[in-house]
Amino acid sequence: MKAFSGYHLFPAVYILALLVGLPGNLAALFVFTFKITHRTAFSIYISNLAVADIIILCVLPFRIHYHINRNNWQFGDFTCRLTGTLYYANIYMSICFMTCICVDRYMATVHPHNYLRMRSPWCALIASVVLWCAVGVAILVFILMGPLKTNSDNSQNLSCFENFAKIEWDTRLGPYSILGLVFGSLVPTIIILVCYPLAVRRISLIRTRTAQKAVRVIYTILVIMLLCFLPNHIVYLLHLLYRWEMIQNCSFGRAIYNARRITMALITLNTCLDPVLYYVTTKNKPNILGK
Repeated sequence: MKAFSGYHLFPAVYILALLVGLPGNLAALFVFTFKITHRTAFSIYISNLAVADIIILCVLPFRIHYHINRNNWQFGDFTCRLTGTLYYANIYMSICFMTCICVDRYMATVHPHNYLRMRSPWCALIASVVLWCAVGVAILVFILMGPLKTNSDNSQNLSCFENFAKIEWDTRLGPYSILGLVFGSLVPTIIILVCYPLAVRRISLIRTRTAQKAVRVIYTILVIMLLCFLPNHIVYLLHLLYRWEMIQNCSFGRAIYNARRITMALITLNTCLDPVLYYVTTKNKPNILGK
């Protein structure tokens, strides 16, 4: 099972993500950056989401080689640190910008009068810059902290961003793991699970064809978020509990290790689905989703 999921499944998933997600996100970035004449907070968040997806996709060739090469990193320590931090940081950026889109749609539908006062694209631009600066600092710290490739258990292979020794978790990765769990997983999930149903409830009261289309779009976004991100959030929490020795069953730990890698592949597939959402959202833009 490990050989299949590690050496064959992941390269196939990542290649699919590259073939579908990269042209789709590039097209979306072009449209929302250069073709939309009236820029809104919504279009700014969409553009930033596309940028985060593109960065993830650009890192995938290194991960494809890593898995095809039987999980043996051969590009040096600095490249491991750079590609690993870019990959994980932009996964959190994708979640953050999806949350921003969620809040933006919530305010537009549930609190339209307040939204008119805060819909300026400058607010979205400032929020985006703050998010990118925060992630940039985290990436820089990780790159400068020291090696992030380690020898795999019972193997001469060099692992990249996995199989860390306990001291690494206690001294380096623990604080980042807590921050990632709280602000990159739990808080966005709670916001999305609260805001989208409230927005749907308000839109459902509007008896127009456009409103009904908007409800379908929101439900689609919610389902994709739950399918792609929620499994990883749950497994990530269990993974941290095991690393902190709150769960000490070795068989359970191995199962969580494999499950975490699979859920990370699911998150990568989200880069294929985002362009579909861009298209559906733009197609149903009038009155509810695009303003």
